[in-house]
Amino acid sequence: MRRLAVARGVAWRTLHNVFTNPSLFLPSLMFPLFFFVAFAGGLSRVGDVPGFDYPQGYTAFQFVFVLLQSAAFGGVFTGFGIARDFESGFARRLLLAAPHRSGVVLGYAAAALVRWLVTALVITVVALLAGMQVGGDGVDLVGLYGLAVLVNGAAVLWAAGVAMRLRSMQVGPIMQMPVFLVLFFAPVYVPLALLEGWMHAVATVNPLTRVLEAGRGFLAGSPTEVAAAFGATVALAALFSWWALRGLRRAERAGA
Repeated sequence: MRRLAVARGVAWRTLHNVFTNPSLFLPSLMFPLFFFVAFAGGLSRVGDVPGFDYPQGYTAFQFVFVLLQSAAFGGVFTGFGIARDFESGFARRLLLAAPHRSGVVLGYAAAALVRWLVTALVITVVALLAGMQVGGDGVDLVGLYGLAVLVNGAAVLWAAGVAMRLRSMQVGPIMQMPVFLVLFFAPVYVPLALLEGWMHAVATVNPLTRVLEAGRGFLAGSPTEVAAAFGATVALAALFSWWALRGLRRAERAGA
């Protein structure tokens, strides 16, 4: 119970800071919206190329990527806040006061999820207003958003591990660049079958490719790669849980 109380306190403070400070909330909202407009609008003719056979159209094809991207960067932006807390000294006081320090990680993860859910709602509404076609039923959509939740969790745990090890806002690029590269070395603009050369080779082994394929299958109502996608996201979340908790232990030893 004390661990949950710590988690609730950390989550409430983080969310209060985000939603009362536009400079913290708006970037995580505008970033995916910019990509959605740029990709789904500016590149819409890509849907006419031979071999592009996604039945729901290019807007839906890009929506899945932008949804997963927003989930990942929602976690990363929360990681920036963790680094800020360490740099300001708040995290040190928090670790001294918290009887169950793992609740600190849980609280940040819960805040990242709520923050992303608000962003996901806005992106979904914008996509529907833009004419996105949805072929999947309720179960399929639960699968799609469930994958995004797992991506969000893995991303915030990755970022938390980095922030707790280095404890400075200067580590932002270290949190962001690996996530950015994994996202954009997946089949972002066209299906995997249309990629060629080294991009096809890299995308084939990229675990996020399975997640994108499954998400697009859910949205189209034709689930595919489901086991591989959930297996990859659960494995990443488990790995980065260990990473984050090890980072917490290091912060404790360093006196934050």
